[in-house]
Amino acid sequence: MSWLAALRSRLIPPPGLRAAARAVSLRRLPPPYRRGYGPIGRLAHDLFARPHGSQRISARFLLGRRHRLTIPDGLSEDTLRALEEKIDYRFGDLSLLVTALKHRSYVYALHGHGIESNERLEYLGDAVLDLVVADFLFRRFNDKREGDLTQMKSLIVNRAILAKKARNIDLGRYVLLSPEEHSAGGAKQPSILCDAFEALIGVIYLDGGIEAGRNFVERFVLNDFDEMIRRDDCINFKSKLLEHTQSTGCGHPKYMVHAEEGPDHRKVFSVEVSVNTEKLGWGRGRSKKEAQQMAARDALQRLGTL
Repeated sequence: MSWLAALRSRLIPPPGLRAAARAVSLRRLPPPYRRGYGPIGRLAHDLFARPHGSQRISARFLLGRRHRLTIPDGLSEDTLRALEEKIDYRFGDLSLLVTALKHRSYVYALHGHGIESNERLEYLGDAVLDLVVADFLFRRFNDKREGDLTQMKSLIVNRAILAKKARNIDLGRYVLLSPEEHSAGGAKQPSILCDAFEALIGVIYLDGGIEAGRNFVERFVLNDFDEMIRRDDCINFKSKLLEHTQSTGCGHPKYMVHAEEGPDHRKVFSVEVSVNTEKLGWGRGRSKKEAQQMAARDALQRLGTL
């Protein structure tokens, strides 16, 4: 087998190509390796200088130590590659993608530790998502106040919206669940889909950097931003509900937190809104303000004003 064939079968490349990879990673090629100077230069250019899907292959893919990938039952390299095709991103390290797909029920079913699940990646992906969306809104709406930007961001990163985005790429098909969770329909549960979607954002950031994460968010989260804004019109649902109740002489809505779920860095609040002890709506969110907005929105829908 020639060294070129060996490389294409993902074996360790020869020293010459490793030198070329290092040179390209530093954005400079010595004369013998420049494009047009033989097969090494051309192959190095093809691998590292040309776009590959939504990213450029990192030189560290060849320079790093190669480990045999262990794929758990329920997945195969073909299914992982199929997911890569759907999201138009090629991972340098598929083991990261496998971790992003491990729900805690799957890990605990194998007597593993919670740290082996996708929860840490979910935490990271949530932060990357917030940053990318906040940056997008800040640059696009230079005439909006902080409160308006925050309200728009809460609409975009809403867990129900993220679960819908996960369904759009059929992510539930790839999530690793315990047999019990799978039988209970866990692959379709919005909370599990949302968590896996955020973990996917986190793992793309780890594998390809912030630009890879930004590309994914812009393509799969912000792709229908204008439609989303038109649909909800960035409504302050609490203000709209207050206007409605005052106009009908019913008084002021009262919001009550019924439950707080999840760890401190991932709290989910459940809020109920009522007027004169009559329950009007219910909502969930990552903050009390977001949950109140969702509860007010639910109330307005029930009252027929939306």
